[in-house]
Amino acid sequence: MEVILAGDGPMEVVPAAGVHVLSGKVGKGAAIRAALEKVTGAVTVLQDPDEAYAPEAYEALCRPIEEDTADAVFGRRTAPGLRPELLADKALGGFTRFVTDVGLEDPLTGVRAFRTEALRSVTLTSEDDAVDAELVVKMAAQLYRMTEVPLSLQGVPKQPLASRLTKLRTLVRYATVRDDADNQHEGYSTLERMDGANNYNVWLGRRFQEHLGRRVLEIGAGIGTITKQLEPGLELLIALEVDRFYVDRLKNLFRGKPHVRPYLSDVALADWESLKQERLDTIVLSNVLEHIPDDGAAVRRFRQILPVGGKVLVLVPALPQLFGAIDEAVGHYRRYTPETLRKVLEENGFAVDKLEWMNLVGIPGWFMNSRVLRRRAVPKFQLKLYDRLAPLLAEAERHVKLPVGMSLFAVARVTGEAG
Repeated sequence: MEVILAGDGPMEVVPAAGVHVLSGKVGKGAAIRAALEKVTGAVTVLQDPDEAYAPEAYEALCRPIEEDTADAVFGRRTAPGLRPELLADKALGGFTRFVTDVGLEDPLTGVRAFRTEALRSVTLTSEDDAVDAELVVKMAAQLYRMTEVPLSLQGVPKQPLASRLTKLRTLVRYATVRDDADNQHEGYSTLERMDGANNYNVWLGRRFQEHLGRRVLEIGAGIGTITKQLEPGLELLIALEVDRFYVDRLKNLFRGKPHVRPYLSDVALADWESLKQERLDTIVLSNVLEHIPDDGAAVRRFRQILPVGGKVLVLVPALPQLFGAIDEAVGHYRRYTPETLRKVLEENGFAVDKLEWMNLVGIPGWFMNSRVLRRRAVPKFQLKLYDRLAPLLAEAERHVKLPVGMSLFAVARVTGEAG
């Protein structure tokens, strides 16, 4: 066991093995980040410097992590009678649940245990007590398993009003103007919004499911929005993603589903020989091909690992005339026409079996938001409204051949001798 004391106050500690003192760290957030650099154990307990918290609680806090049933365990503070201080914390905890959807009664408690690897995977930016709220928001967004155990107090924890207000302001910011990646991933905001468009995602999922084999490689899995639609009933689903932030979330999302394997790699740097040994029969790209600088080279790699008859299923944004601020924000290199999509597939070893327009109704909204208003994301309200219409649009497009659309859907198969 090791003990790390970090902060800016006076700390008189008798030197001992396994005890580290990090002085001059102003603010709780700065102290936690400094302490994490010293941690070597698999489990980390964070405790406020308050006599109300007893070390005897550590064993109960760590047990769910050691049993691999949780990644973070929060000490739920209990005390006899109605304590005004704890009532204030309960109210703040209720708002935290509203913002994060976590099922914790006391998410801002002063003593918590974490799987160290999970704690380190979260990028903490707060310098002060706001770090408590930031930590819950970010761990919840990354789908880490969080639970709590009852904690008997030896007195009432001392928490200034300013500390509670700091946490409240932080929660309000994350609920309104800041995402859990601190707005550093412009494309992430769009992915999060699209993940909430359940009807639309089910529609896309059904289009892909009609043509899936049993052993699938998804290119550019993102935060798993389409991956969730693909995985039921598959023998293997490899979810390739270049961003570690997204891969960590994928691992948590599909924990307990060994047939889903998140794979951290760029398309250009993936181990294609190893992937070929997986006997894949289908490759899926849902709004991904337009992100790849050399789309032809990527398609050639897909052909090399698929058997004759193996399929590539592609959904791409269509109509170059719609290219605008949202495309720039999410990293699009291009929007396709039927001719350009067919060309990149057929010139690199595939025969196109199906090439169809999708989503005619979305064209006016995209043009207005991306081209006219130069917005860098689709407004949430508009997306929710569109999602309500998605089942009707899906049914209509199933019966009517569209003359145009804001997306193109293609099914292509390997011809000749596979690589």
